[in-house]
Amino acid sequence: MKAILLAGGKGTRLRPLTIHTPKPIVPIFDRPFLHYQLDLLKQVPEIDEVILSLNYQPRRIEEIFGDGRDSGLAIRYVVEPAPLGTAGAVRYAGESLHESVVVFNGDVLTQLDLASVIAMHRERKARATIVLTPVENPSAYGLVETDARGNIQRFLEKPKPDEITSNHINAGIYILEPDTFDRIPKDTAWSIERSFFPSLIERGETFVAHVYDGYWIDIGTPDKYVQVHHDIMDARYKAAPFASAPSAAWVSPQARVEEGAILQGPCFIDEGAVIKSGARIGPYTVIGKQCHVEEQAIVEQSIVWANCRISQDAVVRHTILGRHCHIGRNANLNHGSVLGDKSVVTDYSRV
Repeated sequence: MKAILLAGGKGTRLRPLTIHTPKPIVPIFDRPFLHYQLDLLKQVPEIDEVILSLNYQPRRIEEIFGDGRDSGLAIRYVVEPAPLGTAGAVRYAGESLHESVVVFNGDVLTQLDLASVIAMHRERKARATIVLTPVENPSAYGLVETDARGNIQRFLEKPKPDEITSNHINAGIYILEPDTFDRIPKDTAWSIERSFFPSLIERGETFVAHVYDGYWIDIGTPDKYVQVHHDIMDARYKAAPFASAPSAAWVSPQARVEEGAILQGPCFIDEGAVIKSGARIGPYTVIGKQCHVEEQAIVEQSIVWANCRISQDAVVRHTILGRHCHIGRNANLNHGSVLGDKSVVTDYSRV
């Protein structure tokens, strides 16, 4: 069985972080995000290959994952000649497939029992199965209506308050039969949500929902990207190194924390990082590889990518820093700042 990961987007909602870093390799602590999706797929032994459908900076992704040997799952790369939309990408990547295929959006993190979804798909002899998840406000997404047996009835994009009949939204995870792909025009931008799925309903084909009310998040915005780290630190999403020690101050054996530095958990200090005496790393902070946090600097509720320097007496709160950033002495960053790679904030600046 094959899986297709739709990972060709430019990650525009996460800019400037994704200008030089495609979304699949945006770091979650010390691992590219794609690793977490591969971990989920590996829980289904019959999935023997993952097809990565790419368009934006594909070489950057292939450099990290190669043929998949190190991640424990064979990986094949399919690069769209031009953006083809969600359905167009599925057809292009799945052209040679003849058995049920798992399709994942490239920005979804979940602890779904994927094997049970596949089993339901087969039991119902479905042409397509979609995973739905409940949310508080479906008007920000697009709700999906089902009947009592879980058959899909209708998709409604960004409904008005008086149109909300369900709180279930598309979770971006599907089981599809490849012989339905012929209704997707070749080499044409085509939407799986707006065009492909409605065609199943119009033809009266078996199209069913699997409702999942466990952990699910779309990491595609800075707020959600930060929330993923908080959820792992609090063990709402079970992942190393916090699965067995939520709220801990985790420090790599290859990091150096000087005497007099203050660490307040939960926090994460990656290998090669240096935390100087008098610096304070507050809760929900991630310090990436080879970063330097100098004397009396304060970093809290922030995610700092690799090779950054935070100078003496600087304050960094509620901020995301890309790679190789330099924060000058007594600089103050606060409340939702997002700085791209190689940004420089000069001494005494306020952001």
